[in-house]
Amino acid sequence: MLGVFGEFETNLRKERQMEGIAKAREKGVYKGRKPSVDVEKVKELRDSGLGASAIAKEMGIGRASVYRALGWILLNTLCISYGHIQG
Repeated sequence: MLGVFGEFETNLRKERQMEGIAKAREKGVYKGRKPSVDVEKVKELRDSGLGASAIAKEMGIGRASVYRALGWILLNTLCISYGHIQG
């Protein structure tokens, strides 16, 4: 019997949360975190011949962040070349 009340309370909480998220989206404040890595700057530095460690040191970010940005660049390039998205 307690499980039924617990599930009911969970559903109510979930509904209230979704209502709050919907209101925030209407106001334009539910957008997520701003990107902290400038992908275009990573691309420029990579094109100039720098490696991932040098790019990370230059931009003050981690090497994993550089690789993640380069992955997004590669994915975007492949999607454009195969016509999945417009360039």
